[in-house]
Formats: sequence, structure tokens, C-alpha cells
Amino acid sequence: MEPGTGVSCTLDHLVLGCADLDKGAAWLQRFLGVTLSPVGVHTRMGTHNRLLSLGPDCYLELIAIGPAGQPPFMPRWFGLDTRDVQDRIATKPRLLGWVARTDDIDGVAERTGGVLGSVQPMERGDFRWRITIPEDGYPIEGGLVPTLIQWDVPFHPCERLPDQQCRFEWMEAAHPNPAKVHYLLGELGLAEQLKLTPSPPYSGMTMCAYVRTPSGVKTLMS
Repeated sequence: MEPGTGVSCTLDHLVLGCADLDKGAAWLQRFLGVTLSPVGVHTRMGTHNRLLSLGPDCYLELIAIGPAGQPPFMPRWFGLDTRDVQDRIATKPRLLGWVARTDDIDGVAERTGGVLGSVQPMERGDFRWRITIPEDGYPIEGGLVPTLIQWDVPFHPCERLPDQQCRFEWMEAAHPNPAKVHYLLGELGLAEQLKLTPSPPYSGMTMCAYVRTPSGVKTLMS
């Protein structure tokens, strides 16, 4: 990335992965004490999801490989094809990363030198959007650096989700080189969105998101 790109992005949604959408949704609904949306399908990626509003312009996405398991045109987003992610989500949903919204995804992708991956068009029902996907499908820095999205319709998923009084609170993460992640986030105008702390070398990355629900604050973990 070139310094000083002046990019400004906004948190759009959190992404939790699970091995089986029905079982994952049952666990998450019990954990949060709320009900998720009906199932949506991403035909190009061979995945399906369920959503939960976290306010007027932010939501939570629970995503899994579709039951048919059909191979997509490239590695699935959020690392769902990798052994690492599949092992992590084998028993319950895990936080895989987050997605940030922009109004100029092509420009941001160009100015950031392709670090975030290629821009791909997607659709689900009457929703249309473009999203960055790394070549190997694995989230940048283990999901600490967000995927970018631009909605190409005049409405947002939150407008169609019931308000169940759940709200995003904040996120934190540990990384062996937090300065690197902080720099990447700063280039997207998101440096203050994720609280970073150092972790021991070679220990990998961890991430937590905190969501306020009617029954209290719940922690979503990677």
C-alpha cells in the first residue's frame, strides 16, 4: 500500500463461520438469545448464510459452505475451504473476520495495490454488491484486516432485518506484529475500529467482537 491514500471505510458486518448452517444457527441463537434471518444463498461462492441486525447499518453474518458443496469459480471467501478454518468451526461458530463498506471499492483496491484481493461481483436475491476476495480466499492477516464491500443497490441488508436490540460494541485482537495490522487499517481509515495488542511470536492471531444483546454483552471469538 502507498501511504496517505486518504481512504475512508465503515464497519459493515461481522462474519462468523460454521460447519453446518442449521446447527450453527441453533447454537448462535441460544448463545445470543435472538432469532436469525431466513437462509440466503450465494450461488457463485457455493455458500449460504443467516443474518442478525446489530443496528441501523451493521449486522452479523453466519456463513457456511452450502449443502450441495458445489465448487465455486475460485477458493471460497473467508477461508472456508482451508483446513485451518474448517478445524476451527468444526464444533461451533467462530469469528472469521469483518467486512468494511466503501463507496469506491475499485478505487480503493487500486490505491491499495491489490493487497486486499480482486474485486468480485456477487448477488443474493435482489441484493447486488462487489467485494474483495484474496486469491487464496483466506482473510488478510487472519481476518484482522477487513474484506471490503460496496453495495450496488439503494438499500442495505439492515433495512430488511428486524431490530432485536442487539448492538455491536467493539473489537479487539492480538497479533505478533500489531504495528503491521495497524498500518493496514490506517490506510483504510479504520485504525480506531480494532484494538490491537501484541501476542508472542509465532503464536498466531486471535480476535474477539463484543455484541450487546437483551441478556447482556456476548463475546464472539475467532
